This record gives sequence, structure tokens and C-alpha cells, in this order.
Amino acid sequence: MPVRPDLRDGLPPGRPSRLVAVHAHPDDETLATGLALAHHVEAGDDVHVVTCTLGEEGEVITPSLRALEGDGPALAEHRRGELSRAMGRLGVEHHLLGGARARWRDSGMAGSSAASHPRAFAGADVEEAAALLADLLRRLRPDLVLTYDPWGGYAHPDHVQTHRVTARAVQLLTEEAPGAAPRLYVALVPASWAREDRRWLAAHVPAGARSPAGGPARVPGPEDPYPPNVVDDALVTHAVVDEGALRRQRAALAEHPTQVTLHDGWYTLSNDVAARLPGREGYAVWPASREALARAQGTPPA
Repeated sequence: MPVRPDLRDGLPPGRPSRLVAVHAHPDDETLATGLALAHHVEAGDDVHVVTCTLGEEGEVITPSLRALEGDGPALAEHRRGELSRAMGRLGVEHHLLGGARARWRDSGMAGSSAASHPRAFAGADVEEAAALLADLLRRLRPDLVLTYDPWGGYAHPDHVQTHRVTARAVQLLTEEAPGAAPRLYVALVPASWAREDRRWLAAHVPAGARSPAGGPARVPGPEDPYPPNVVDDALVTHAVVDEGALRRQRAALAEHPTQVTLHDGWYTLSNDVAARLPGREGYAVWPASREALARAQGTPPA
């Protein structure tokens, strides 16, 4: 197993760093990069999260809150509250892209009718959104920016768009001040970790475990396909490995009950598929990893 450098690799030693994670919906920040956020907070770094939409199209797994599903404005406000509490648990500062009223909204899953909404984030002009994000990053002056890989982790249209917008925003800053622009990392999972996590789940998820809605938790089998963010180990160049930071990550996930059900060392989403909380996250520098990822995974979504 290769020992990968920390995200601070190459930064001047002896001073706190500033990190900004950019995500599509409430809960994504904690699911995709929550360990890195918690790790950097506990190290004394200045940590921020930018959310691009309020998750109006999310499925609601908590039975007592099921009436919120399909009610975009009501669900958005409820998830805004979940997000605020999760940010408090993580100990990070939060920003909504475009301001408190949210310039864009959740586009829904691929093929959803929500994608045709005039404010759907997946249909946003990338240059407009990137300019707004670049302006925020100029003010925050981060050393590091985190976001999704070009496939958006699991190909959600808003995640893909978030990658495009974030990559373009950092590119704008690099063109303005090449030596002062932040380093951009995309979140990836080494294939060996993904296989190990499935073995762990098979051994630890109790038979008969169920979701709040009553569905059985399903452990993915060794032959089930992996999402696009699972890549060859060699493509993952950096990592955060910190089981001690799981406490913060778990506390933040517990504040997203409409979306996440926590168990002992694992969780489920609306699809009832069990996923591990392993105390480690993988990353690669972007755009340095662009060509290698394209060769390995094919052309990302347009």
C-alpha cells in the first residue's frame, strides 16, 4: 500500500493553511470530503465550505419528514438548517454560491424533469458560475480547494457541473496570478480501498439491518460495479488518513437525517446501499491528473 502525502504537501511549513471545499448539495461536503474538513479543522487550519444549491430535489428518507419531498422551497429551507448544523459540528465556515438566496437550484438526478428548471445548476452558464466562485475565492485566499472528479463522484449532473465550475474558477485565478492561485484537488477512491471497504461491510453489516423507511440495507457484492470515482491506485496521489477525525465527520452526518442514516462504522442513503466510513479519503491534483484520468476512465461528461 503506497504512503501518499498529505494535502499540505508542498505548502510552507509552520503556519495554518486555508482550505475551501466546493460541493453541489447539503450533505455532499460531509460525505465526500468530510474527513479532510475535520482533519484540517483539528489541525488548526481555516476551513470553508461552498455549497452550490440547497438540494431541493433530494429524496427524504426520514418518515416523519417525508412530506418535504417534492416541495422544493420547503425542503430547501429544511436542508439549509441541516447544513448549518452540520457546519457547526465540523467547525467550518459556510458560503452559498451566489449569496444567501441561492442563485441556482438542485437539478435532480440525471434524466429528471428538474433539469429543465430555468435555475437548475446543471444548466447554469459555467463562466457566470465560475466568475462568482472565483470572486469568493479571491476574498478567502485559500491554499487548497477540494471538489469532485470530472464524473462528479457518481455522475450526478450537479456534481459534474460543480467540478466544471470549480476547475474553471481556479483556472481564472491561476491566469491572474500563477504563483498565488490555490492548488485544486479532486476526490477519488483507490480501487484497493474500495475492495477492502466492501469486504469490511460484508463482515460488519448485521443481517436484517434496515433503513428508517423499513428497507433492508444492501451490501454491494464483489462483482457489483463501482462508481466512476473509484480508480486505479496509482491515480490517487494524496490522501487524508485520520481515524480520529471520524468523530467530527459522524457528528456532521448525523445533522443530515433527511439524506443519511448512520450505523456503526457505516451509513446508508436513500438507495439503502451500505457504505463504509473508513477514516481515509483519496485525492489527486487537478488539472495535473486530467490526462491520466481520461485515459483510465474515458471521456468525462460534456
